[in-house]
Amino acid sequence: MKIHTSILHVNGEERQVTIQSSDTLLYILRSQLGLTGAKPGCLNGDCGACSINIDGWPMKSCLMLAVEAVGTDITTVEGLNNAPIQQAFIENFAFQCGYCTPGFIMNCHALIKQHPDADDETIKKWLQSNICRCTGYAEIEKAIKSVLRNVQETSG
Repeated sequence: MKIHTSILHVNGEERQVTIQSSDTLLYILRSQLGLTGAKPGCLNGDCGACSINIDGWPMKSCLMLAVEAVGTDITTVEGLNNAPIQQAFIENFAFQCGYCTPGFIMNCHALIKQHPDADDETIKKWLQSNICRCTGYAEIEKAIKSVLRNVQETSG
């Protein structure tokens, strides 16, 4: 198996990693960079617990090879630095056990950035990519809508 050293751009920093050709980005983030916000859930792309943002779009890091991430801008939940969606999750009680929360936050953060005028249908469609078994999605939707309202008020 081929092993090589690469630079990943993670949370605004260049980080050197050693990658085997079969390493997933989730594995490298957790094992070499100590970024454990992205969680190993199903490890096959169904649950979304491992969601991060790649160039501003949500990506399930268990499905992406680390070598594919070279040259992209990777943001993990650790790199959000108190983004509005994080506070909205707290204010709207949008979590219970918390295992899936970082993945949801990353997905919702990208939704707000990519669709600042998102309607209910768009929100529901985006939330389908993540699974929570502890709580309903109503609180998560409220959190998203509260941030979208603030975005629209400040830009309008």
